[in-house]
Amino acid sequence: MVQLQIALSALCGVTALLVLVQIARDRLVNRVVLGLLALIEVGLVVHLVLGIGWLTGDRPDIPALTYFGYLVGSLAVLPLAAGWAWAERSRSGTAVILVGLVVVPYLFVRLHDIATPPA
Repeated sequence: MVQLQIALSALCGVTALLVLVQIARDRLVNRVVLGLLALIEVGLVVHLVLGIGWLTGDRPDIPALTYFGYLVGSLAVLPLAAGWAWAERSRSGTAVILVGLVVVPYLFVRLHDIATPPA
């Protein structure tokens, strides 16, 4: 699952760079960015399924509800950001997608923190 998180984080980084270019050019998000967002979202659905499967194992020291909340939250961030950007058709709407692309890898770090109990 860590490899999937790394791959999705890298894809978020590449997409964030493309969104930065769109912001600098004062353009709305194009189809390439929307396609990458859809690809990331498919990966996040796979991540959710794998995360739920991992969570159903014998993990008494993991706060299951918190872990599940972060899994669902990582899945919900990009559609919310894209919806906001669609409603706010300006540079700031495009910037909301950039924020969403930064939040997803952060949520992965939090998932790792939750899954790794303190020593």
